[in-house]
Amino acid sequence: QVQLVESGGGLVQVGDSLSLSCAASGGTISTYATGWFRQVPGKEREFVAALGRSGIRTRYADSVNGRFTISRDNARNMVYLHMMSLKPEDTAVYYCAAQTAFGISVLTAMYDYWGQGTQVTVSS
Repeated sequence: QVQLVESGGGLVQVGDSLSLSCAASGGTISTYATGWFRQVPGKEREFVAALGRSGIRTRYADSVNGRFTISRDNARNMVYLHMMSLKPEDTAVYYCAAQTAFGISVLTAMYDYWGQGTQVTVSS
C-alpha cells in the first residue's frame, strides 16, 4: 500500500503563495487518483483539489478554483498543491490522499490512503 507524507506548510501572509508537496512511497502515485483536502478544528475535512490517474483531469473546490493548482511529478512519485492569493480562510491542516477506485472523487470516504497533514496558516 502507498504511504503519503506531506510537507511545505507554514505561516504566510494574505496574498502570498505557497506550495505543498506529497511524497509517495510503497506504490506508484500515477496508479491512483490523488486529492488534497483540508480541515480546521471542529469542522469536517473538506475537498480542495483532485487529479486523475491520467494526470490531466482535475477537480477543484469552488473556494480555491483559479487560485490553487494540483500537479504531479511521476518521476519523483510526488503530488503538489500550488496555492496563490492565499486568504485567512485557507488556514487549515492540508492532507494528501490517494484513491484506488475509478474516477476522481470529492468525498473523503472514497480515498483509501492519507498522509499525516501539514499546517498552513495565513495571517492577516
